[in-house]
Amino acid sequence: MNFIRVDADHIDNLIRKDDAIISKLSDEEKDKLKLVVEEIVPTENYTVQMEALDSQAAPFIITQPEFMRRMKEMSQTGGGMMGMSNLPDMYNLVVNTNSELAGTILSVEDEGHRQHLVKQALDLAKLSQNLLKGEELTAFVKRSFELIK
Repeated sequence: MNFIRVDADHIDNLIRKDDAIISKLSDEEKDKLKLVVEEIVPTENYTVQMEALDSQAAPFIITQPEFMRRMKEMSQTGGGMMGMSNLPDMYNLVVNTNSELAGTILSVEDEGHRQHLVKQALDLAKLSQNLLKGEELTAFVKRSFELIK
């Protein structure tokens, strides 16, 4: 029997199903989408992964690798390797290639609008994990109000 934290991965990887979900995007489109996202997302804190999830699932999902989380927790309690608490927080950013947003990001010609879509989706994913704070939270709220005007 294995024990896994429920926030260590997205639900489709925690509870394995026999039927595989096929991506709506080709490999070439997935590579292009990954490059677009990596241009905007800070890669020193995020590893971008393309995954075919249910089309109704969130477009961007943030998880923290179990190993990194455990090392940081152990170093905070006095155990573990020295210096692990000083490492930056590392997260996995899972991009749902079957989401409508993934297709929209690929089809948008305007670079500014594309960046805006990725930033908004990233901030929503951060907000869902309670990672959006301070200046980033203020900018997100301002951007969200601009969208509904």
